[in-house]
Amino acid sequence: MSKQIFGAQLSLRCCGTTAPEPTAGPCWQLFVAMTGLVNEWPTFTWPTSTAIPNAEARQAALAYLGFTLAADAEWEWVESTSPDYHDHPAWVLLLGTAKVRPLEGGAA
Repeated sequence: MSKQIFGAQLSLRCCGTTAPEPTAGPCWQLFVAMTGLVNEWPTFTWPTSTAIPNAEARQAALAYLGFTLAADAEWEWVESTSPDYHDHPAWVLLLGTAKVRPLEGGAA
């Protein structure tokens, strides 16, 4: 089993995304933080929606990116507020993080 452990983050992009593909509205995005440039990190974007991806959808997205939850890892959730520079009223932001490892023989 791989000993490499990375951090995955799941967040609602309140104003949509520009990368890897632009979205027209709010959507959830999962990425795995790795060495190198941020724009090269493995990223999965769900279709435009504010519904939180369930555990099965998160696991499928991780597998698509070549990762799985690390041993005994669980998603941890933190609430925050949107930054002041946004031109819309403040949102409560929900961020999910988990430790992940590459799948054996995976793309990572």
